[in-house]
Amino acid sequence: MPVDVNARVEAVYAEVLRRNPGEPEFHQAVHEVLTSLAPVLRLRPEYAEAKLVERLVEPERQVIFRVPWTDDRGEVHVNRGFRVEFNSALGPYKGGLRFVPGLGLGTVKFLAFEQIFKNALTGLGIGGGKGGADFDPKGKSDAEVMRFCQSFMTELHRHLGEHTDVPAGDIGVGTREIGYLFGQYRRLTNRHEAGVLTGKGIGWGGSQARTEATGYGTVHFVSEMLATRGQDLEGRRVVLSGSGNVSLFAIEKAQALGARVIACSDSSGYVVDQDGIDLELLKEVKLERRQRLTAYADARPGAAFSTTGSVYDVPCEIALPCATQNELEEKHAVTLVKNGVRAVAEGANMPCTPDAVAVLQDAGVLYGPGKAANAGGVATSALEMRQNASRESWTFEETETRLATVMRSIHTDCVTAAGEFGESDDYVLGANAAGFFRVAEAMHAQGLV
Repeated sequence: MPVDVNARVEAVYAEVLRRNPGEPEFHQAVHEVLTSLAPVLRLRPEYAEAKLVERLVEPERQVIFRVPWTDDRGEVHVNRGFRVEFNSALGPYKGGLRFVPGLGLGTVKFLAFEQIFKNALTGLGIGGGKGGADFDPKGKSDAEVMRFCQSFMTELHRHLGEHTDVPAGDIGVGTREIGYLFGQYRRLTNRHEAGVLTGKGIGWGGSQARTEATGYGTVHFVSEMLATRGQDLEGRRVVLSGSGNVSLFAIEKAQALGARVIACSDSSGYVVDQDGIDLELLKEVKLERRQRLTAYADARPGAAFSTTGSVYDVPCEIALPCATQNELEEKHAVTLVKNGVRAVAEGANMPCTPDAVAVLQDAGVLYGPGKAANAGGVATSALEMRQNASRESWTFEETETRLATVMRSIHTDCVTAAGEFGESDDYVLGANAAGFFRVAEAMHAQGLV
């Protein structure tokens, strides 16, 4: 009998809700994908018959473990670590580790689920996974961070391998943390398996342009979206959320392509600089002094810092949410549309709420979902793995050229996949369909595993 696709999708989502209670971010991520897949399953009914979607929404493995460590006073602390290895049909699990207070399984699961499609879109043979711990590295000494990382890796290492699972950095996990994690992995396994972690230091297996990759990639994707309407970034006013690595290097690339970035934010508020953000000053404030944006405003005549409203209240033509999930709400999208925004691309993971996305798409705004627009980071991580496998080290220019090629390919795949259903401007449909096709073909070919 023919499969009732709509009923099948609704049943899958109902089962996700039942089996994963209290995980709203994971529910949201699954729902967004499932609503795109109904037309795909009608086109390829064999995928529905093989219950590929039912298998896709269930992680292959979920690991939760205790992480005991001692601070510099000798006091014992106990944190919780996570690794969700969601899908390996295309290659080893690949995705970052996030060290943030309050991190829970639902957040890790949502990030890992998104990673399946993001990684598939890169075309680089990597599966989807994510991990982390409810640990806050802020305010900790190097010795405390080292002891935590060593304890974390002591448990996690048995699940890793360059052909099994390859973590990277994420929020709270930079080169320092990756170094401590890699050192402990090497100590425990007696192997210098450089490809088991990415985001390493340049002198010991890291890749040029990895720090810049997510921000650069997001701007490359925006540029490709604008080109479909005969437009570019020259002279465009750009607003970003966040002021970490993704935002800093999105600003750098946007300015290099002629845009005028006029606002960015941090957890204390946002700064508006109509003359254009002074990137060198911003980097000094954020990367060297590690201060709030008030320090930027104090040092920059004409810049204004605000704690009221939102950075999305600033009129702009391009908006790049680069901070955290569900930060851009419906009211922000309404304001952006009212002020003439032309394109919104996600530099973070799922920063736009579903209601915000609906507002943007209904208004005809170009909207690039994170699984496509911020795939530059993981793409460059995969390029780091390639360099590690061949014991090579590429120049910054060579790596960035490959990154730009990947982002153009992702954009093309999204437009082509959405075009099959007569919706070439719908990047949500395009990203989900293109990513799903790639994973589904591999799962179908490999049998019931």
